[in-house]
Amino acid sequence: MAAKTRWCCAVRWRVPDVADRYAILQELGLTPVWRRRLAAAPVAVPSSTEVAAAMPTLNDATVAVAQARETPAPDRVARIAALQWADFNADVAACTACDLYKARNRTVPGVGDVRAEWMFVGEAPGADEDAKGEPFVGQAGRLLDNMLAALGMRRDKNVYIANVLKCRPPNNRTPTPQESDACRHYLDRQIALIRPKLIVALGRSAATTLLGGDATIASLRGRVHRYRDVPLIVTYHPAYLLRTLPDKAKAWEDLCLARATMRALPVDDGLQSAATTPT
Repeated sequence: MAAKTRWCCAVRWRVPDVADRYAILQELGLTPVWRRRLAAAPVAVPSSTEVAAAMPTLNDATVAVAQARETPAPDRVARIAALQWADFNADVAACTACDLYKARNRTVPGVGDVRAEWMFVGEAPGADEDAKGEPFVGQAGRLLDNMLAALGMRRDKNVYIANVLKCRPPNNRTPTPQESDACRHYLDRQIALIRPKLIVALGRSAATTLLGGDATIASLRGRVHRYRDVPLIVTYHPAYLLRTLPDKAKAWEDLCLARATMRALPVDDGLQSAATTPT
């Protein structure tokens, strides 16, 4: 095709055709370099049968991990169930079954008479308990001591005190179900070793852990429950009573029910000392 000629301002200029433009670009080294692309490797697409076959394996692995986190190892459960008092505290101190061990100062197994007929079970250690390694030593502990004194008892004679958890939760928060489940085996072993005649659950967390299910203190108070054939009375936690003074009267009613329940229990071998049952 012949090049076109245009006139502008009395100056004639020539528009190069396509062939001329390519020659100019080639001379300047600006022409593109064309290379043939290599064929892409084929992507293996699994069939629906292969995908279906792989899914149970993946699901089984996921379930196994979840169960391993939630279910205590059988050897741990068996070891705790066989513990004697000589090794109990050391075993608790070495426990890493939940994350609470990372921030604890001391474990808080329990305190009192290991042959006690009365057993009081609270929720978890607080800051004072975490520092000393003994349950109920702060203001709530002093109130509990006063409650025991009103019944003619004290914590080192015919009374054993423990918590569901043996380590302090951060900021004294309510224990999680996983934490309670991890520590529950220690509490069960303590009860089995002590063989108390009566258990007093202090607070909703302790009550629901021992009795199972989910209920309010109001619905659990005022009647006798059973924990593995052991009578169990539910009352308020002393820390709650410090914040809600009017409910101290209700707590005293619960303690009176506990005392009446203890008195109604059959006496072993027909003998029972005056120190056994508070007056």
